[in-house]
Amino acid sequence: MFGRSQSNSKEAVGANRWLIIGLGNPGPEYEKTRHNVGAMVVSQMASVAGAKFNSHKARANVAEFRLGVGVDAPSLVVATLRCYMNESGGPTKALADFYKIKSDHIIIAHDELDIPYQAIRVKFSGGDNGHNGLKSITSALGTNDYFRLRLGIGRPPGQQDPGDFVLKPFSSAERKTLEEFLITGSEAAESLVQHGLEKTQQNFNS
Repeated sequence: MFGRSQSNSKEAVGANRWLIIGLGNPGPEYEKTRHNVGAMVVSQMASVAGAKFNSHKARANVAEFRLGVGVDAPSLVVATLRCYMNESGGPTKALADFYKIKSDHIIIAHDELDIPYQAIRVKFSGGDNGHNGLKSITSALGTNDYFRLRLGIGRPPGQQDPGDFVLKPFSSAERKTLEEFLITGSEAAESLVQHGLEKTQQNFNS
């Protein structure tokens, strides 16, 4: 794929390969909803890189590209899943196994109710905070030791049920800054790969 056939080059690529999964639900009816903001960020990353998504047997759409140039540039596998949120674990595990990527090189981009809209938090490991996608992934991987890119969507107003809120499209006011939000989210994911957790938290945790 990368035009190099030497075994040590392949090993170097494998050691510096990352899997970045954007969570969401499949189908056009969910495409623009708050619950799909993780998938939107991953799509943004692929678009900027000029990488095309291809169907993968692991019930996923996958794009591959280098982050930067040169033999030491990280190799990224970015994916959106063709399954519902609570089934995210199976495809995530299948992709990790297929590309031989360990959990400490996995980043899950997902919506987060408990932080304000457009705020970002990055962390490593921890609980699922009631998020069905994370719960499924932790169960399938057998560990919670992976990175999370938490994309704030805020709490629903009034008495609206959170389950209904996350499945609604962003409001007209939110859509005015949605593109900026997605760009910042994609930059935070790239920063995790290139600069590590501490520096990314310093620059992006808001």
